[in-house]
Amino acid sequence: MKALVFERSVPRFAAARVASTFAPGGGARVGPLRLTDVDPPDLPGPEWQRVKPRLAGICGSDLATVDGQSSRYFVPIVSFPFVPGHEVVGELDDGTRVVLQPTLTCVARGVDPPCAQCSSGNTNRCERTAFGHLDPGLQTGFCADTGGGWSLSLVAHRSQLHAVPDGMSDEAAVMVEPAACAVHAALSVEASDVAVIGAGTLGLCTVAALRTLTTPHALIAAAKHPAQKELATDLGADVVVEPDGLPRAVRRAVPGAMVAGAQLTSGVGAVFDCVGSQSSLQLALEVVAPGGTIVLLGMPGRVSVDLTSLWHREVILRGAYTYAADDFAKAFELVEDACLDRLVSAMYPLDRWREAIEHAADAGRRGAVKVAFDLRSERGLR
Repeated sequence: MKALVFERSVPRFAAARVASTFAPGGGARVGPLRLTDVDPPDLPGPEWQRVKPRLAGICGSDLATVDGQSSRYFVPIVSFPFVPGHEVVGELDDGTRVVLQPTLTCVARGVDPPCAQCSSGNTNRCERTAFGHLDPGLQTGFCADTGGGWSLSLVAHRSQLHAVPDGMSDEAAVMVEPAACAVHAALSVEASDVAVIGAGTLGLCTVAALRTLTTPHALIAAAKHPAQKELATDLGADVVVEPDGLPRAVRRAVPGAMVAGAQLTSGVGAVFDCVGSQSSLQLALEVVAPGGTIVLLGMPGRVSVDLTSLWHREVILRGAYTYAADDFAKAFELVEDACLDRLVSAMYPLDRWREAIEHAADAGRRGAVKVAFDLRSERGLR
């Protein structure tokens, strides 16, 4: 079958890092990724099913991997070669459409008894992502044994599959996984005034989740590009500003906030950083209230940030990684209620993978949000 395969290759990985550093816009340009014919992955056990992807999104973590910018933290919990793609809507052999929940937890790995985190329901914090009867891999799309969405076939444990409701389009269904990440983050902290930094897929889904599932007094979004600003407003942000304007917007929204040097005396109770860069984290520290919480959704690499204000103002910095099963049920509802299928901006066949990755890496500037591979065309379904 046809698949995009990511191989461990030090020279090509280094070339990707250099190319992404010097390329216009810093987007993905080259990497140890190739389109080839491979055998479909074997079913690891009786509770596994074959999934034929219909649409598979290109995520920010995929781009970081392709262009050589992902952290070496992942080395022990990824196995090579792997087929990327974890935002997937596909179909089973009987034609049932499903959304993939890609985290490979103790249940999928056949670990018995399950780890303490999986036992308590915090499956996104699974302690056994390098153990069990599968090769290491924190998610489908980063594991050599499972395959991934950027192909014509992958395998998934039954615990990973969620049936797509009748009437939901493939374009809506492919948004469920990123929406579940946003749901998980939005429900992780309570605050009356919130700010969202970043208005790509994750940021816009987070704005929608906060507006739909919580009751913020003020919801402020920082977005760079015109299309992002318009969507953030449509999805429920009260105020949308350029990132540089976020401190001023927070000062206006929060009673009693004043400026002392370059620091606000107060701020919003929660900041959702959907970028994960050095500049976005620094901005979050500037606008969060004393005792407030910064929720880090965007996958960070190694960053250098002055944490003095975090210490002095007793700010909580917490990660928000993926989701638990209950988040998916809410995500299906969120996608339909907020019409998040409109965030799917472009779709490409696999043989145009370079063009697709270029588009995804430069999505904001080009007025796009979610770029996906359309595998239906590969099987003559469209």
